[in-house]
Amino acid sequence: MSDVTIVLVVLLLLAIVTAWRGIKTIPQGEVWTVERFGAFTRLLQPGLNLIIPFVDKIGRVLNVQEVVLDIPEQSVITRDNASVAVDGIVYYRVMEPAKAAYAVQSLQQALTALTMTNIRAVIGEMDLDQTLSSRERINSSLLTILDGATEPWGMKVSRVELRKVEPPENLVRAMNLQMTAERERRATVVRAEGEKAALVLAAEGRREAAFRDAEARERLAQAEAEATRMVAESASGAGVEALRYFISDRYVRAFEALGANPNSKLVVVPMEAAGLVGGVTAALELMRPEGRGSGSGGPVLPAGGVGPWNRG
Repeated sequence: MSDVTIVLVVLLLLAIVTAWRGIKTIPQGEVWTVERFGAFTRLLQPGLNLIIPFVDKIGRVLNVQEVVLDIPEQSVITRDNASVAVDGIVYYRVMEPAKAAYAVQSLQQALTALTMTNIRAVIGEMDLDQTLSSRERINSSLLTILDGATEPWGMKVSRVELRKVEPPENLVRAMNLQMTAERERRATVVRAEGEKAALVLAAEGRREAAFRDAEARERLAQAEAEATRMVAESASGAGVEALRYFISDRYVRAFEALGANPNSKLVVVPMEAAGLVGGVTAALELMRPEGRGSGSGGPVLPAGGVGPWNRG
């Protein structure tokens, strides 16, 4: 191999190395920093970029997409001295790559430590019940604190979520017992209120029924009084015989109802019924225009009190 060939090969290798050192292809979602003799000079955006070989070099490779950072679990003491296990996740994005590359040594490690510290600070100001029921409030407080604290690092914290907030097992059992007792107490109160309402309704029903019964008796008494008044007025015009007829008619109807009972085989008419029957006869005589007061032409019933009402 001649000297010319050797020189050409060396020059070719040098060109390849120079092109490799000076041509950079940046993928989408990343930003690279360029350092010249150790000092930051500029940023390389996604796409094809050229730098000065052997003078410039790539400093930091930064991901400018939104990143999800896991916060490890830790034990936190609440204001009422209850211990809870807490972990979470943080969503952040690099907004100023130069600051994110050189303002903080390890971006994710610094953000993790900052988040864990502030979780202890925020939950330490709250009681256990508030910690378990106010997760949204804790997330909002952490977001405000972390977003303000990481602004000098050139990053934006977009969301903070507590993924796990759990008290110790013995405290969970005690809380379950407390909740069970509270539910039983509420159920007892509800049952007592229901029974009370039922008693009140029953009492109101009895009172209304008593009012209705009294009103019915009053109306019945009024009706009987009105009927008595009408009978008295009729008797005053027709005489004692008409009144006796009215009473006899009621008496006869009562016997008819008694005789219509299928269980009755024998109906005994008392001796006093003869007088009532005589009253019926006299009343019939009075209602005859041609025979009123004459005492003749009317039906004569036997005085013994035994008649067609007797059923053998």
